[in-house]
Amino acid sequence: MGRAEARRAQQQRGTRRTTRGRAANGAGADGGSGRTDGGSGRAKKAGKAGIRRFFTWKKILGTFACLTLLGIAGLVGLYFYVDKPDPNAEATLQSNVYKFSDGSVITRTGKVNREILPIDKIPKHTQEAFIAAENKSFREDSGVDVKGLGRAVLQAVTGGRKSGGSTITQQYVKNYYLNQDQTVTRKLKELVISLKVDQEMEKPEILAGYMNTSYFGRNAYGVQAAAQAYYGVNADQLTIEQSAYLAALLQAPSQYDWAVASDTSKTLVTDRFNYVLNNMVEMGELDAGKRAGMKFQEPIKPKAAPGMEGQKGYLIEAANAEMRRQGVSAEQIQAGGWTIQLTIDPKKQAALEKAVQDELEAKLDRKDTKRRPVDQNVQAGATSVDPKTGHIVAMYGGTGQQDHWASNALRTDFQPGSTFKPVVLASALQLKSRTQDGKPITPNALYDGTSGRPVVGSSVPFSPQNQDQQDYKTGDSPLITVQKATNSSVNSVYAQMIVDVKPQNVKKTALALGMKDRKGWPEDKPAMSLGTMSANTVEMAGVYATFDNHGKLVTPTIIKSAKHAYREYKPVQAIGSQAIDSATADTVTKVLTGVVNDGSGSAVKSSAYQAAAKTGTTESNVAAWFTAYTPELVTVVAMFGEEPGTGKQVTLTGTAGGGRAGGSSFPAEIWKAYTLAALKGVKTAEFDLEDADMGEPVLPPSPKTSPSATVSRSPDPSTSSSTKPSTSTSPNPSQSSTRPDPTGSSGRPDPTRSSTPPLPPPSGTIIPPRQ
Repeated sequence: MGRAEARRAQQQRGTRRTTRGRAANGAGADGGSGRTDGGSGRAKKAGKAGIRRFFTWKKILGTFACLTLLGIAGLVGLYFYVDKPDPNAEATLQSNVYKFSDGSVITRTGKVNREILPIDKIPKHTQEAFIAAENKSFREDSGVDVKGLGRAVLQAVTGGRKSGGSTITQQYVKNYYLNQDQTVTRKLKELVISLKVDQEMEKPEILAGYMNTSYFGRNAYGVQAAAQAYYGVNADQLTIEQSAYLAALLQAPSQYDWAVASDTSKTLVTDRFNYVLNNMVEMGELDAGKRAGMKFQEPIKPKAAPGMEGQKGYLIEAANAEMRRQGVSAEQIQAGGWTIQLTIDPKKQAALEKAVQDELEAKLDRKDTKRRPVDQNVQAGATSVDPKTGHIVAMYGGTGQQDHWASNALRTDFQPGSTFKPVVLASALQLKSRTQDGKPITPNALYDGTSGRPVVGSSVPFSPQNQDQQDYKTGDSPLITVQKATNSSVNSVYAQMIVDVKPQNVKKTALALGMKDRKGWPEDKPAMSLGTMSANTVEMAGVYATFDNHGKLVTPTIIKSAKHAYREYKPVQAIGSQAIDSATADTVTKVLTGVVNDGSGSAVKSSAYQAAAKTGTTESNVAAWFTAYTPELVTVVAMFGEEPGTGKQVTLTGTAGGGRAGGSSFPAEIWKAYTLAALKGVKTAEFDLEDADMGEPVLPPSPKTSPSATVSRSPDPSTSSSTKPSTSTSPNPSQSSTRPDPTGSSGRPDPTRSSTPPLPPPSGTIIPPRQ
């Protein structure tokens, strides 16, 4: 066969193979199409077959079984690897040492308040109350809650919210053998040791260990110390109701202590108290009929522990509270071993305590409840801060924890009143806001000072009264400068100003300055201008220290250092970044110097220092504040009216047999006495206010000019000043949803006020109040 014949034979064989391939694949007349479709079908079938080869049910179940066996093997290995340790160093509990800033010792926490009781010394109903609260299946379980532990491990890995679920055995192991860390390693150790403890110890022994190692608050460890701290009895005398409260308390000792609990916390602990009793009925440990007649029994007032007398207890609690905010648990603090140096200057602390004693306590008669009933209600708190470092150098919490357990310096159940007004001004300056007629808001800007004048531009009606319903004027004109309005704390002006700035913008500024966003902020209401939110003296000291520090955020701290052999403490960053512009802060400071020189803060005027201040008095005179600063020191002094025993807010009017007790009365007198003593021997400076901008000098319009142009609808701050004002009708004063006490901020009549002050000089400079 020649080459040509061989080629033809090869081609014929190829044609026959192609024909057979088409027939096998069901090809049509279009051979190309048949090849393409057939190839695609084979690819799809092959893909599906490949997936099934890798993910069959047998293989999935087999993999799961292998992983389960590996997990079990790991746990078995861990079980034999992890030995039940000796009681942890924290279970033996050391003392904490607290020191002043100069290194001298304030106090030691002393011997741990704990008395170990055998189970037969703890009443049966008390035992059952704790089981009902924490672990109803305690007597039957193997010592672990696998689901709860799984959740805890997942939360530790993902950083999610912590939750309960541990058995009594696990909690005993955590208290006695381990620590409070929320790590995967600690959780796994807890599981293994709990299994071993459950096998090696009897249930009554485990229960006794748990009840003797738990922390109940009030420096009480164990049920015996708790019974004495909360009800003044030994554990064997506890009633069912008292036992239920102590069992409920363990969930959040600091939050659920009735002496310091908020209304929300009281509701929560009462609910948990009922939960415990209901579980006891369900468990068959309490008769349902008897349960129906049971009521919550309030605990006794707490007593100061040895070494916590006077201000010591308040200082230690303030330090502990700051440590908790920085991530150290209450259990880790109470476990001891800490050396904590506070920022408190012992000399300034002594000066503050003496100032309160001399200017307030010495003038009160707390014993004669008939002659001086108001004096029993007076509480005082104060915080003093170095604005350059953010260190709290002195703090006053009250007459002592034996009289008033919670620190008045830290309480947040009262409003700051008109000491909030500088925050409104700072927000206006920072945002370059404008008045109703489109003019920039500056200290020289003009506002209507008429008392009870309805605000314009707000969807919420508001028409606040000024103190004593005083109308403020410039000559015959109802217009006054912002400086004058601040000097005399004119409510009607600041109510309109916050509308011009927008309340939500003012809130943002307040938070930037360090105030806390607690429940109750009236975001969209002009009443916020009068300080209707809650705050404490530390927060307000931080706000004013930020003004003093040219706008750099100051977060007051009371801890200089905290050292522990096995733990690290991350301190507060006391000086932060720029919260507001330096020009804004310096302008606010310059305005507040006018309050001291010519306004409601004149009681503290002295040649020994230059000061800026703001008074504050809340509705019905239930609180009075004086917040002021020098270049060296920022100090907030506050008085609160609190009915003993109930915590109800009551008026301060009549304090020390006098009249209305405002911010310019006792608080200002305490501030001045303390500041003079604290700065004695110090070369004081004047404020550096080069960046302050008071705005263009202005003249009020003639009496014939209608003031409506200054109270029309406020344009957006970005709108040009040529925007035409609205002529909308102002709301009726009677429609005001919130009517504050017509007291402004000053606690005394303002001698600077007059209905006919002289007209301002032609230069239009700030109008000084008449002396």
